Amino acid sequence: MLRKLPGTEVQNVVSTTPDTAIVFAPTVVKTPAIVVLVVWLWRLLAGLVKTVVRHPVACGLVGSVSGLWWAWGGRAVLVAAGVVGLAGSVWAGWWPASFVRVVGARLLAWWRWMWVYRRKWRSVVTVAGLGRQIGGRVYLPDLRRVVCDRWADRVTVRMLKGQTDQEWADRLANLAHGFGAASCGVSVPRPGWVVLTLPRRDPLARVVRARAMPMLASVGPVEIGVREDGSPYRLKVHGTHVLIAGATGAGKGSFLWSAIRGLLPAQRAGLVELWALDPKRMELSFGGELFDEYAATPEDCAALLEGAVSVMHERADRYAGVRRDHVPTVHDPFLLVLVDEVAFLTAYQPDRNLKQRIGAALATLTTQGRAVGVGVMAALQDPRKEVMNIRNLFPDRVALRLDEPDQVDMVLGDGARDRGALADQIVRDPDDPSVGAGVAFVRLENAPEPVRVRAAYVSDADIKDMVVYAMGAL
Repeated sequence: MLRKLPGTEVQNVVSTTPDTAIVFAPTVVKTPAIVVLVVWLWRLLAGLVKTVVRHPVACGLVGSVSGLWWAWGGRAVLVAAGVVGLAGSVWAGWWPASFVRVVGARLLAWWRWMWVYRRKWRSVVTVAGLGRQIGGRVYLPDLRRVVCDRWADRVTVRMLKGQTDQEWADRLANLAHGFGAASCGVSVPRPGWVVLTLPRRDPLARVVRARAMPMLASVGPVEIGVREDGSPYRLKVHGTHVLIAGATGAGKGSFLWSAIRGLLPAQRAGLVELWALDPKRMELSFGGELFDEYAATPEDCAALLEGAVSVMHERADRYAGVRRDHVPTVHDPFLLVLVDEVAFLTAYQPDRNLKQRIGAALATLTTQGRAVGVGVMAALQDPRKEVMNIRNLFPDRVALRLDEPDQVDMVLGDGARDRGALADQIVRDPDDPSVGAGVAFVRLENAPEPVRVRAAYVSDADIKDMVVYAMGAL
């Protein structure tokens, strides 16, 4: 017991021993039942509204069947089902594209939402390490929307506060295996959100036939092949430079010949000139008649490149103070310099003088050429910096099958592989060289997300037809 002595104040003393320590417990407030009921009803209503907004076709179908059953019984439902089925069959038969877009894709999205993603979401995200447990409560990213097209599912997810898209990029393999997809890609539509692309099938599994030559002369994007969604893929060649990297047999020639094929009408009209460097003398020489200039020996290649630099400087002198962009004309055609196996001329060239001349010319063209209508499309096997030290001067880059994972970022830029550009995993079959040939990931200057495409295979017969077409203009 504390006693107050004269001239002193009594202090509050609290024992710190476990048996006498004071424990402060939060006040327990019992929520009224009416508040709990209102909250649950609000959540139920909000969930129903979200379901209707996300899956209007499926919800409309369920609601219609339920209303008919309640109003007129099962016989009316069967009659209505027959009428709807007949109308749907006619619609699908006469206008299949619109039927798939309006009905089929939405029903498939609802089915995939319910039985694939929603059912597996909690377990897959938790095992992948994308969920968080704070204070005994588990927080999961919010699965917001599933959209289906002909080949893939696009899953829109709202990330947890503080998460980054890099965390999702690091777990693409976990997500792909968890949802039963062959691969997974990630993109960022806006801050705080990611879109996962999970393919259901691969439209690039088959060889793509050579594209038809354009009817009109144009130096605009040329059709190279098909995209992963089955739509045509067009590659910009005017106003840029393109670097193509791939292992032996990966299909670099498919990109070169497809670009040439797409530019032939413009060449025939005098709007394009094609200059070819073919140090191996095996690829471009087969269609040598197609080129305005052709070189194979290192000496000739150096002279040809220096000639392109002279054209570039002459145009720059004329354009100075007059124009900023090149417009192809008969007098100033677009000049495309095609280089097959550029490493033969840069890294593996034993003559130091020739090596310096070629390297200087390529560096000059790639830094100053595109503004005056001189472009470079170069192909190589080994993308290491010591082999191609000017690879960063190519705004647009193509990665075909590569030997090592690190080479993907060497070609496409840092983080490309994390975003789904798995060029080192492109399938190869030693018994069938066509398997995987021409499949590539493309990263453009104005589109940082890698795009998976397959270039068309231009056969020897196709090249001979191209030569006949070009010679017919003479």
